[in-house]
Amino acid sequence: MPMNSRPLFLAAPLLLGGCVVGTIAETAVDVVTLPVKVVSAGVDAATTSQSEADEKRGRELRKAEEKAGREARETEKRCRAAQRRGEPCPPPSELTP
Repeated sequence: MPMNSRPLFLAAPLLLGGCVVGTIAETAVDVVTLPVKVVSAGVDAATTSQSEADEKRGRELRKAEEKAGREARETEKRCRAAQRRGEPCPPPSELTP
């Protein structure tokens, strides 16, 4: 082994030791912060922001409007079928299946 590379070879463990210490420190930080992250995620899942509540209400309204539209189309369809048979449109209470 040439003399020039010997000091580098001897210094390698000291230089690489920082990587190991850095990795251990990062792992320790991860272990310490993990419970905080878990609790934070649980609280976030348990609470609803105003915008989330608004979005949910909007979805509920859209679904209700879609259902009312389907029922109105079905009512119209049954009324037309009754008229083709020469019968009057049945009252809404009789239209519900």
